[in-house]
Amino acid sequence: MATAKKAAPATPAKKAPAAKKAAAPAKKAAAVKKPAAKKAAAPAPAKKAAAPAKKAAAKKRTPNASFMKAMTPSAALAAVIGDKAVPRTEVTKKVWEYIKKNGLQDKAKKTMINADAKLKEIFKQAQVSMFEMTKLINSHLK
Repeated sequence: MATAKKAAPATPAKKAPAAKKAAAPAKKAAAVKKPAAKKAAAPAPAKKAAAPAKKAAAKKRTPNASFMKAMTPSAALAAVIGDKAVPRTEVTKKVWEYIKKNGLQDKAKKTMINADAKLKEIFKQAQVSMFEMTKLINSHLK
C-alpha cells in the first residue's frame, strides 16, 4: 500500500511537464503571428506622423507674454545692460554679451561665471552658476 500512495502523486507530476510542453508551442505560434501584425501596422503611424509635422511647420510658435513684457532694470543691472526697459529674454542676452565681451566665463568650468565689480553688485557673490544667474537677475527687474 505504501508504494501505491507514492505512485499516485508521482503520476500527476509527470503529466504536468507534458502540459507545459504543449503550452510552449502554442506560445511560440502566437509569438510568430504578432510580428506579422506589427509589420502591417508600422506604415500607418508613419503616414499619420507626417501630417502633424506639416501642421507644426505651418503654425508659428508664439512666445509667452510674461517673458515679452518690458521690465525696468535696477541701477546695478542698468550699469551692465543699459537703463532702457527690455523683456527678460533680452536682459539675459545682454548679460551674456557682457560676460563674453569681458571674458568672465570660468575657463575650467564653463557653467560658472566669475563676477567683476559690476556683476558683483547684482550677484552678491564672486562666482555664480549660469543657472543661478537668471534667478539673481530677476530680483533686479521691476
